[in-house]
Amino acid sequence: MKELTETINGLTQELRRGTIIIGVLSLLSEPQYGYSLVTVLEENGINVDPGTLYPLLRRLEKQELLESSWDTNEARPRKYYVLSPAGKEVYEQLCLEWKSLSVSIESLIGGGGNNDGIG
Repeated sequence: MKELTETINGLTQELRRGTIIIGVLSLLSEPQYGYSLVTVLEENGINVDPGTLYPLLRRLEKQELLESSWDTNEARPRKYYVLSPAGKEVYEQLCLEWKSLSVSIESLIGGGGNNDGIG
């Protein structure tokens, strides 16, 4: 039983990775800092560890999908991230792909496919 639980947990993590990326991109049409992203994602049912989020932000910035700037006017300096023009284009394409995949998967698990009635 423990082995099955570990398998489910591993597969769930794989499934969540892509959803975290699109979730983060969806929030960056306006500048946000890391902790605010964690909070908003959690409020929307997507729990993400800061140790996962910050490397993701750095990677997306390196891929030139995000732009960043420091705000040093507060007591604690914060690095704000926002979608770059390329990031906006990528986000729009990911949304189209997500919607298409969502419809396809829903038809499979919602009774449209050849399954055993789960869903």
